[in-house]
Amino acid sequence: MKRIFTLALVTLFFVIGSCRFSFAQDVNDLPEWRKMKYLSEEEMSRSLMTRSFVETPPPTGEVRFPAEYEPMQAVMIVYPLGIPVELVREMAEDCKVITVVTSYEQQYAQSEFQSAGVNMDNIEFLNATTDSYWIRDFGPWYIFNGKEPAIVDNIYNRPRPNDDNLPSHFADYWGIEMFGMKVVHTGGNMMQDGRGNGVSDDIVITESVAEGITETQVYDRMRDYLGIDPYHVTIDPQGDYIAHVDCWGKYLAPDKIVLARVPESNPRYPYYEEVADYFKATNCCWGYPYKVYRIDIPGGDIVSPYTNSLILNKKVLVPMGSNSQYNESALAVYREAMPGYEVIGIQNNSYWDGWLNTDALHCRTRGVMDFNMLHIDHRDVLFGKQEWQDSLAITSKVIAYSGADLKQDSLLIYYSIDGGEYKIATMTATGNADEYVGYIKGYQENSEVDYYVFAADESGRRAQQPIFGQDDPHNFTVGAYGEKLTLTLNPEEIVFDFYYDYETPETLTITNNTDFDVVIESITIKDDESYDIDYEFTLPYTIAVGESVEVDVYLMMIICKAVQFETELVITSSVGEQTVVVKYDDEVSVEENDVVSVEIFPNPMNEVLHIVGDAVENVTIFNSVGQQVIYVENRNDVDVSLLSEGLYFVRVVDNKGNTAIKKVIK
Repeated sequence: MKRIFTLALVTLFFVIGSCRFSFAQDVNDLPEWRKMKYLSEEEMSRSLMTRSFVETPPPTGEVRFPAEYEPMQAVMIVYPLGIPVELVREMAEDCKVITVVTSYEQQYAQSEFQSAGVNMDNIEFLNATTDSYWIRDFGPWYIFNGKEPAIVDNIYNRPRPNDDNLPSHFADYWGIEMFGMKVVHTGGNMMQDGRGNGVSDDIVITESVAEGITETQVYDRMRDYLGIDPYHVTIDPQGDYIAHVDCWGKYLAPDKIVLARVPESNPRYPYYEEVADYFKATNCCWGYPYKVYRIDIPGGDIVSPYTNSLILNKKVLVPMGSNSQYNESALAVYREAMPGYEVIGIQNNSYWDGWLNTDALHCRTRGVMDFNMLHIDHRDVLFGKQEWQDSLAITSKVIAYSGADLKQDSLLIYYSIDGGEYKIATMTATGNADEYVGYIKGYQENSEVDYYVFAADESGRRAQQPIFGQDDPHNFTVGAYGEKLTLTLNPEEIVFDFYYDYETPETLTITNNTDFDVVIESITIKDDESYDIDYEFTLPYTIAVGESVEVDVYLMMIICKAVQFETELVITSSVGEQTVVVKYDDEVSVEENDVVSVEIFPNPMNEVLHIVGDAVENVTIFNSVGQQVIYVENRNDVDVSLLSEGLYFVRVVDNKGNTAIKKVIK
């Protein structure tokens, strides 16, 4: 779980009227986060729990929360419209448009759509009552529970019972299961990459805590119900009443994020840059830092809601602001970041329902994932510089949520070497569920390789990763033959013997013998009871070329054959994961030794154990599982009357630090 710590922000309030709600005047006695635009005074003082929310256990299958840029079968809107009918016409060209409308108003919706030339074959109606048209915020969250579609319902952060009930209407509409997640949330404050990463700003914590839900519970429930982990909770750089992430940022791909940017003269500039710096320094799901794109906005009252866009299959629908200069540059950023997509600017000149900086196209629409999509999950993406191998494996999961068979001759890796024509490698099943592997070959030392993964199924669906395919593929460079592209670890195996003094560590030296700086992200030991580690640097740590650092490894107890004795020290860095075996020497551990010349009797022992020898510094007795049971100093007679029957090990240390180990029985 990752978090940006919140800076003190001044909340800005803009009093803008609405045709559907009156704005409160006397709300000074309410918390700041309850002073919300488009709420009447009565609504502001109303509990969020205005309907019977039903909390359920979380999904039991593997949960995946698809991203907006994944295949969509429909988009949801509300009538009376908060969007121009021209946008309805544009969306209905490619997919279903489900319009939530009362039965009484449906005839007016049909008439308006027909008059505007909307493709009525792609229009469906769901009869339900709503309180507003911000379906992004209160509409259902669609997930995959295993391979089955489902809906997650949450506590809507507005006290509007009709809006809050809408997810249950859609669960009935589709005939799919609905899970109740007890978190105060809103769709405009949620963006996700479809691979477990999610972003919200910190109003999700503020509002949930106000309803008795702890911060830890928020993170846990986002993971359990939506599969979101890590969950990036940030400040709100906009500092406005709405505090929604879609007002300033957006995922464009698993490794791409677009963020707004205000001029340096704007007082909010440092907050926008703090968020940008955070994502520039944070790894995407593929293991390298996010590619951050910036859209310039003027700030102030000039309308520029460019990040409040909608990705709908191969289109990007962008709300246009009131300054043409900024409009064109915003569209150019989307075209650069999303090659192969049609980027369309959408004007809305309505007096009452025109675009606002905090309320535009994205707020008033909500996509519905394709329940039968074909999904490629290639997690171990090759990037940067790869250590030389004769061939490099590309492993991917390919999931046909439709249940259709995959076209086995269409499971392909397309790759280009040093800018040449694309070649094709076929993927075959690995034996693991939905997993396939193919190999890239034929490169030379220092070759640059572009590649993407392609799949098709018998339903006619096709998919590729990255989603841009040949227009923006994965990219890596092959190292020279025999070139070292990993950290050097010395020793390659850490061995403790039975005579080990636990106050003295074994030292692992980590050296960067590559030709580039490497970031050490974590150092862990799988067994944190028998072993411990210590180091004098702070993670993440950039280890420069030629630099070495040391990690001390401690054995915390005497170990014998009855104990699991072997584990791994794991170093995770920007060049991958490396391990060192940590163990004790099984052969040495059961043997007696006479480094110190002593005699121990009686054996078997009874009430007192006698030590005959010169200058005995201390005596330690361990049981058969390596636990210390007796320790005495400067004594030759040891009271063992309280020990139970069994095998014991006696360690005698003289005043020079020499050691003897003896086995005894009681």
